[in-house]
Parts: sequence; C-alpha cells; structure tokens
Amino acid sequence: MSYNYIYDQNFTGKVLSQADIQDTEFENCTFIDCDFTTCFFRNVTFVGCNFLHCNFKAAPINHTSFRGVWFTSCNLTSVNFAMTDQVIYEFHFKDCLLDYSQFYKLKLKNIQFIHCSMIAVDFMTTDLSGALFDACNLRRTVFSDTNLEKADFYTSYDYSIDPEKNKIKKARFSLFGLKGLLEKYELNIID
Repeated sequence: MSYNYIYDQNFTGKVLSQADIQDTEFENCTFIDCDFTTCFFRNVTFVGCNFLHCNFKAAPINHTSFRGVWFTSCNLTSVNFAMTDQVIYEFHFKDCLLDYSQFYKLKLKNIQFIHCSMIAVDFMTTDLSGALFDACNLRRTVFSDTNLEKADFYTSYDYSIDPEKNKIKKARFSLFGLKGLLEKYELNIID
C-alpha cells in the first residue's frame, strides 16, 4: 500500500472520488467549490487545509483526520464526524450548513461555529468547553451530557439546553437566550 503526500496545492471545481483521496495526506491545501459527496474517506489526513464552498453532504468521513482545518460556506448536512480520527484534531466552521450532523462523544474544546445553520445536530456526550457558537441557528440541536463550560452562545438562537443534564458553568448566554435554558419548565416568558 502506498501513501501519498500532497503539499500546498489548490483544488478548484473538482468532483473528487475515493481514488483521489484514499491513503493521502493533504497539507496546507485549499479546496474551492469541490464536491466530496461520492467519496468514501479511508486513511485521509488534512493538515492546515481550507475548504471553501465545498459539498460534503452525507459523505462518510470515517477514518479521516482534520488538523487545523477551516470549513467556510460548505454543505456538511448529515455528516457524521463521530468516527473521525480523534487523536490530534482541530476543525472550525464559518457560514456552513451543518444540519443533522453528528459530533457524538467528540472532544471539541474551543471549536468555533460562526454563522452556521445547525438544525438537529447531535452533541450528545460531547466536550464543547470553550466553544464559540456565533450567530448560529441551533433549533432541535441535542445537548445531553454535554460539557458546555465556558461555551459562548451569546449571539446564537433557538436552542434548548437543559442545565440539569449538561455542564454549563461559566457559559455565556444572552438575556434573550435564557428561554432556551428554561424550556423544560413550560414557563410563559414575556419579552
């Protein structure tokens, strides 16, 4: 089995297949308007890479490493991140569609979600301490047994977080967002 190493390259408008990425490490690469939906990721590493306007919708990204990676304006609907390599990893999202994605049991300290749609995302048993949720739609997103200590939800909206089932010490919320912390009590909160 051979392992490929690709450094400092730009990929624009490509429809990538499993053969294009399998057993490959991409370092300092940029992917613009690329389609990964037909890929089955196996033994793939991305280090210091940027993905701009890429489509990963429902792509199986198991056995993939993301280290210092940014996704910007990408479609990551229904992507399961729970099976990615969890040894050394770091990734962030800006202006992305992450609806129905899964981050189950991951350690995502200080991760950034900026202006993302995150409807019905699964964060069960996830460590999101210090995470930034900046202007994100979190409708029906599941937070259960989740570490949200020092997480910032100040500008995000439409979330429901049970303080009794999650660690939220020193998390940041807006006054408007407090409704999402009290939802289970079925209170009538008037603005």
